[in-house]
Amino acid sequence: MNNQNLLSIGGNKKQNRNALVLLSSRELDKMRVVGKLAASLLDHLEPMVQPGVSTKDLDDEAARFMKANGAISATIGYAPPNHRPYPGHVCTSVNEVVCHGIPSLKQVLKEGDIINIDVTPILDGYHGDTSRTFFVGEVSDKAKKLVEVTRESMMRGIAEVKPGGKIGDIGAAIQEYAEGNGYSVVRDMVGHGVGRQFHTEPQVPHYGKRGTGLKLRKGMVFTIEPMLNEGSYDLKFLKDGWTVITKDGKLSAQFEHTVAVTDDGVEILTLP
Repeated sequence: MNNQNLLSIGGNKKQNRNALVLLSSRELDKMRVVGKLAASLLDHLEPMVQPGVSTKDLDDEAARFMKANGAISATIGYAPPNHRPYPGHVCTSVNEVVCHGIPSLKQVLKEGDIINIDVTPILDGYHGDTSRTFFVGEVSDKAKKLVEVTRESMMRGIAEVKPGGKIGDIGAAIQEYAEGNGYSVVRDMVGHGVGRQFHTEPQVPHYGKRGTGLKLRKGMVFTIEPMLNEGSYDLKFLKDGWTVITKDGKLSAQFEHTVAVTDDGVEILTLP
């Protein structure tokens, strides 16, 4: 990747992580509560996604919503080693921005844009991590297809999660569907374990080979968050130290859920 030292808010496959954690039933209950709150935050912000609204407006409202619900943002002030603190309560990634777009008064949404809003509230010590890509007004058919395929690729990856399955099964399902529709899958950013810590093992690549990688076990909780690009999967990292864009300037979209491995399958923890 372009910057081997980047430690991202979303997973980065080069970063050092805490060890694999299996969550208890009590901890899963707490993850369900914060996951529902994260989903509700996205539902709350969705009506604001309109032409003329700045990404800072979205960030301010997200901060207000989290405070009103007894939560704090995991991203504001998040500072990996040798990295300046992230300045937003959420990430707002517009058009060619792949991830970690910084909210700004100067960035005003326009008709036809697409925007990914990535939220991670912390409630009672647990993280709820989820994102969606929204349409700003009427968007082009090509933008609409990219977003729809990205969401479906995530759901196909989630459908592979079960005890005894492999991490590679998830990535393979995503890659097969994405590439079958003509899109590339970002390699450098990955899903990650989440719970009391923002980022733990396992790493969850969104491409791969079936039957490979770590075996899935009950109690594992992690994100599945594919980023699909209209063009190449090559990335460019901006000088602000956070924003990641497509190298060729073409559109990118992302969806994310936090999921838990159950006795016989998977539970999505970030549903409304």
